[in-house]
Amino acid sequence: MAVQFKFRFVVLTLVTLGWTLCCLGQTSQETPARDANGGSEQSLQNGAGDGETALPGDQRPSQQISGTISGTVVDQSGAVVAGAHVRLTRDNPAISQEVISDEDGQFYFSNTAPGPFQLSITSAGFATQTCSGVLHPGENYIVPGAALGVAMAVTSVEVGVSQTEVAREQVKVEEKQRVLGVLPNFYVSYIPDAAPLSARQKFNLAAKTVIDPFTFVFVGGSAGVQQAQNHFRGYGQGAQGYGKRFGAGYADTVTGTFIGGAILPTLLKQDPRYFYKGTGSKTSRFRYAIANAVICKGDNRRWQPNYSNMLGSLAAGGISNLYYPAQDRDGAGLTFENAAVGIGASAVSNLFQEFLIPKLPHKLSKSSPQ
Repeated sequence: MAVQFKFRFVVLTLVTLGWTLCCLGQTSQETPARDANGGSEQSLQNGAGDGETALPGDQRPSQQISGTISGTVVDQSGAVVAGAHVRLTRDNPAISQEVISDEDGQFYFSNTAPGPFQLSITSAGFATQTCSGVLHPGENYIVPGAALGVAMAVTSVEVGVSQTEVAREQVKVEEKQRVLGVLPNFYVSYIPDAAPLSARQKFNLAAKTVIDPFTFVFVGGSAGVQQAQNHFRGYGQGAQGYGKRFGAGYADTVTGTFIGGAILPTLLKQDPRYFYKGTGSKTSRFRYAIANAVICKGDNRRWQPNYSNMLGSLAAGGISNLYYPAQDRDGAGLTFENAAVGIGASAVSNLFQEFLIPKLPHKLSKSSPQ
């Protein structure tokens, strides 16, 4: 009996102990653990509730420093474009800023948040220019090369729009082209397939060239050099001699410009302008510029011998024999020599147009203080 009682007591004790341990296990699974301060382990893992209470060691990123975005709007010849609309957009297209370029073509966005951005530049008569970049905190970002090209709608013939109307819009752009903002650059087209000029437009372009203030300054300077070196001695010295030299030089300019740039191009249906190439190897562009002294585009947009330039140089040289002093005339020999010099000068001018003039305004703007 004693053995049975002890055995039953041991069994009962083991059952009771097992039941107690099972209850304790279930309780530990249902009740979250507490930290030393009474907080639950789940609360520590998920942070401060619903974001309303931060942990003591929580640190948020500081506000980033804003920057600026600026640039200069120019056309393909390097002339500044005033009044252009410059729109700044971020990742959200609904949020944008817009400014207008000033009289120097410059635009400026201040207090701009850092990050990626896009710029859209529009102006009447030009194709829309877009660019993008990334603004870093505190950076003064300068947009490179914001050059506008002529709008394709201007360079192509649309239904109801005549060739003359298209050419008129293109000539308006050409008449504003000046090297360094001073030297007239009217006889250069940066549109490869520009519309041919009408007879009236050819004469208007020639007239605008000969009455340009720089033409008078250039002729006056040349007359001064001739008088200082006593060229054309038959004209004498003093105010009267200078006046004769100035008149002869201006007559050369007028006859050469109108005969080679208006009269003969109208009769022969040729275009007196130089068409900027700008693409290809330097060798091909060099050959193109030299060849354009003796070839040109016809009004049918096909290349042909430049009879207008060659015959114009001969005609201007022959006419000059009427007003230069007798001792400075040399008949046909001098006329052909002057024509050859004129053709060579055209080749040199074309090289400047192809390689130097489109870049010169950009170099000056980069070297100027910001």
